[in-house]
Amino acid sequence: MSGSTPFKMRLVHLDLKGAPPKVSYLSEIFPLFRALGANGLLIEYEDMFPYEGPLRLLRAKYAYSPSEIKEILHLAGLNELEVIPLVQTFGHMEFVLKHAAFAHLREVGPFPCTLNPHEAESLALVGAMIDQVLELHPGAQRLHVGCDEVYYLGEGEASRRWLQQEHNSTEKLCLSHMRAVASHVRARRPGVTPLVWDDMLRDLPEDQLAASGVPQLVEPVLWDYTADLDVRGKVLLMQKYRRCGFLRLWAASAFKGATGPSQALPPMEHHLRNHAQWLQVAGSGPTDSLQGIILTGWQRYDHFSVLCELLPAGVPSLAACLQLLLRGGFDEDVKAKMENLLGISGLEITDPVRQGAGSFPGRSILALVTQVSLHLRSSVDMLLEGNRYVTGWFSPYHRQRKLIHPVMVQHIQPAALSLLAQWSTLVQELEAALQLAFYPDAVEEWLEENVHPSLQQLQALLQDLSEAAAPQPPPTGPRGDAAQDP
Repeated sequence: MSGSTPFKMRLVHLDLKGAPPKVSYLSEIFPLFRALGANGLLIEYEDMFPYEGPLRLLRAKYAYSPSEIKEILHLAGLNELEVIPLVQTFGHMEFVLKHAAFAHLREVGPFPCTLNPHEAESLALVGAMIDQVLELHPGAQRLHVGCDEVYYLGEGEASRRWLQQEHNSTEKLCLSHMRAVASHVRARRPGVTPLVWDDMLRDLPEDQLAASGVPQLVEPVLWDYTADLDVRGKVLLMQKYRRCGFLRLWAASAFKGATGPSQALPPMEHHLRNHAQWLQVAGSGPTDSLQGIILTGWQRYDHFSVLCELLPAGVPSLAACLQLLLRGGFDEDVKAKMENLLGISGLEITDPVRQGAGSFPGRSILALVTQVSLHLRSSVDMLLEGNRYVTGWFSPYHRQRKLIHPVMVQHIQPAALSLLAQWSTLVQELEAALQLAFYPDAVEEWLEENVHPSLQQLQALLQDLSEAAAPQPPPTGPRGDAAQDP
């Protein structure tokens, strides 16, 4: 395997709109990121940034304090990780537009995802957000301003009126807002280069994109998280962007958070294939055009969706993907290097059970999440649907009417109690491990989504058993007194 990589910058994406890690955990994981081959971070703060003034209401309950932001930057610097902050400024604005104070700035009234680009107040809002983020990142060389998945653009009342005018289009509207945001960044901090996700640019006509002024202001990040990424299509897209005037481009892959909104464990094989395809793109595209690659690790698909893979659960996948990028492939030598860095032996790329050991920060979370994800629901389902005594003598019909042959309690209750005790012990360990890395709301959410439903099924079964086995009161007569034999 070659020891060189076409990606000079390799940034790990921290998506803080779900399960943001405590700073204490970041202090442990940043040295590992560096050891694995990362040299930068893309930090998507969302509601974890300590906004001030009228923007203070954007803060999450456990938002980082200004001193914690400074500590994060200090820790990143110690580990030679360049920090690029990300501020959404167009689409994915739910964390802002969900608030009544800003709801009037929605592109479409009922939906808080997209900002209305026609309102002067909209640009003032994102400008204020950018200013506060840049103020706490005095050394930033780049700022990612989002601009991806701008859903419903052109469907608001102001947009409909604007689009009725000659020569106006949604493409022109998109480029205009992107240019205004990037111009604000450049004016506020001339040395900072704005980055944007590229999906809203991909299908634009070359002449329109070239004439827009946007290529002189931003660097696009081409993102694709699929395992069967179209290499030739990406190369052609890179060539198109170069012809339009974009001199520097970025790639974005995924090490987690891209294969299902409720995924608990990353399918490592999928993510390795994704990175192998990006290596092919880098080797086939315009020379030296790719500045680097962002390894995204999404934590939610959007502000309102459930949590997907927690960061500790994604560490082995991140390690494998970074090593693949550094070494040009993933053979036995690369695998051995990665195992050594993580303290894992006998890693199986296709077997999540074998990913649960190790000596890296968060290893116990991965091990316990693996057990819960692979076995909790199936073990409870096996008792409720595969146990002949439950299905034959304590069906939903029996449970609703509190009917059971007393001898069947002895067949069902011990198994249910044993299973509940087994999982309760493991869940206590998991909760303690999660509390070390995450804030209480994230711990509560993950357990409620992934653990409590199954445990509640067991508890309900035991409660119904207890009530059915209790002596039944005699049936009452028509006047409410006990019925008498004739």
